[in-house]
Formats: sequence, structure tokens, C-alpha cells
Amino acid sequence: MSISPVKRLILETMWMLNKPAKAAEIAKEAGLGFPSVMMHIIGLTRMGYAQTSEKGYYFITDIGKRALGLPEISKEKAEEILAYLPIEKSFHFYADIGKPLNIHAASLQDFCDKILKIEIGSIEFHINRGDFEAWFMGLGDVELARKTLLLKEQKFFGEEIRKRLYQIVKNRCEELSKIRKQQ
Repeated sequence: MSISPVKRLILETMWMLNKPAKAAEIAKEAGLGFPSVMMHIIGLTRMGYAQTSEKGYYFITDIGKRALGLPEISKEKAEEILAYLPIEKSFHFYADIGKPLNIHAASLQDFCDKILKIEIGSIEFHINRGDFEAWFMGLGDVELARKTLLLKEQKFFGEEIRKRLYQIVKNRCEELSKIRKQQ
């Protein structure tokens, strides 16, 4: 079943928030009016795409994630995404084209740690080129690549983009670690 562009935007916003959120917060993040968002959240809940964890807090369900075209991650896939990589498959940070910083990330967790320390110009350079998305796709993490693309489209700059990118990657590392530990 296809969903309207507005419902898709609301689902993507819930997915990006990655936590139960009030409709007002979802509306603010999506750049939409509260009454419209509340009406669509009710519809999404009836469809099984969203759920309420406690009164007034909503989150995207696994069915909602599938509606966005996101694949489910197995324990083996989580292990593969979190694995340490050889130097040639690591992410190499640059200040600009032809200007390597001689800093690389050998795993997703290593990337998360380095994002806090790398110069902001490098983060903006790589975000704008789509380098992070491409590396995440290379790791096999479609979901993280799509979140990074959506982050790029929101046009944040400076420390705000660092903070948001770090939070997205940190949350993903935690989520993948939980999946990896499942029996």
C-alpha cells in the first residue's frame, strides 16, 4: 500500500527522531502544522505504521519502516556493519579534494568517535558530496545511509550538523549492538 507524501514525511520524521515523540515535536521537525500532523499520526497508527508508547508519544513501527522501504537487519548483518575494516575500506577524512587529513575510521563505532573530533569543514565537505552515505551503503547499512541523506537535505551547518550526525550514528551503533547480541 502506498502512502501520501505527507504521511511519508511524518513517518520519516518519526524515524529520524528515533525515539517516542509528541505530535508537536514531530510537526516542528517536519515543518508542518500540528493539526494536520495529529490527523495523519492517527491515520498512521490505524494503519499499523505508528504506535503510541505512552499517552501522547508516538514512534514508527517495524511495519512503518518497511513502508519506507527499509530492510530488516539480522544478527549477522548487524555484525557485518559493525565489523572492523581493513585500511582500504575505512573511511578517510579529507578537508577538500586532494587534501587528506590522514585520519580514518576503521569501523562504524570508530567513525562515531572521530566525528566528535574531526574539523567541521571536513564534515561539511563529506556531507555535501554524499561521501558518508556512500560509505554507509558500502557497509551494507541502507538505513543509516538514508538518514544521512535526509540530514543533508535539512541543510544544517557547523556544530549543528556535527551534533545531529553524531547522534544518528551513535543511535545506530547502539541499535545494531542490541541486534548483534540477540540469540
